[in-house]
Amino acid sequence: MTEVAANLQAVRHIVAVASGKGGVGKSTTAVNLALALAAEGKGVGLLDADIYGPSIGLLLGVPEGTQPRVLNGNTFVPVPALGLKTMSMAYLARPQTPMVWRGPMAGGALIQMLTQTDWGELDVLVVDMPPGTGDIQLTLAQKAQVAGAVIVTTPQDVALLDARKGIEMFRKVHIPVLGVVENMSLHICSNCGHAEPIFDTGGGARVAEEYQARLLGALPLDRRIREGDAGRPVVSADPDGELAGCYRSIARALLEELDQLTGDAPEIVIE
Repeated sequence: MTEVAANLQAVRHIVAVASGKGGVGKSTTAVNLALALAAEGKGVGLLDADIYGPSIGLLLGVPEGTQPRVLNGNTFVPVPALGLKTMSMAYLARPQTPMVWRGPMAGGALIQMLTQTDWGELDVLVVDMPPGTGDIQLTLAQKAQVAGAVIVTTPQDVALLDARKGIEMFRKVHIPVLGVVENMSLHICSNCGHAEPIFDTGGGARVAEEYQARLLGALPLDRRIREGDAGRPVVSADPDGELAGCYRSIARALLEELDQLTGDAPEIVIE
């Protein structure tokens, strides 16, 4: 058995959380989705695949300077955080050190974190992808049997345009899109309760319908979600609140999509 297979053999599903552009709340969604999956009783890992701008450690409140233990000189022990098994480039480099690397070097770092981490038994390994459709996305498609992708978007047209590009990229490498999450879909005033679609509305549903994918759920524009970026994600900070309920509903919808997957993993074809 190869080293790759040995390190990932007990991981049931690998799910990429992706977006066509930055600024749509992808990493925040990935963190809260992973926590929601864990709240549903699943064993969950979280891999930060954003080599150039890793943020998972910050979002989960992992102390700066935390490093993974190393077994036998070549295997990382994932860093535990809020019940998740996590790995990130932020654990392997100083926060002030920029990753001034060409694509193959970044891809090599991703492969190392993916295949040289002792993930153990997991129901879902959530991979927080960098924005866009570049080298990291193709490297993951080539080196791992990805069950499917979740696309995060906001409702406005410019975000939807890039979301379509992200969906098309996964389709080209024969990775199914398990669903779409519409973030910042509606703002509800905390003083008067007035609801207003600041970034338009229904865009995520339209893209999902266009590609015969499922709208896994819609998340409001809420300061409590943003405040969770300081290390207390809302699913962990307020597990019984309505926002945590939104993420858990998305997690249940994702699990339903994963349960419908049958047969062997598709052959990856890079065009």
